[in-house]
Amino acid sequence: MTEKELLYVEDAIQHELYMIQNCEEVASCLTEESLVKLVKKIGKKHEDLLMLFKNLF
Repeated sequence: MTEKELLYVEDAIQHELYMIQNCEEVASCLTEESLVKLVKKIGKKHEDLLMLFKNLF
């Protein structure tokens, strides 16, 4: 993997961590259960993407 590709993957990992954190924060602020489930589902998708990127190494 080139240095440029490695930097791209590292940036993508940071983005996924940011999105996971934001989904957790938003879900904790919501009161409507259907919205909480939706945001948690989106957060789970970002967790899956994070694992995908980490498995590239």
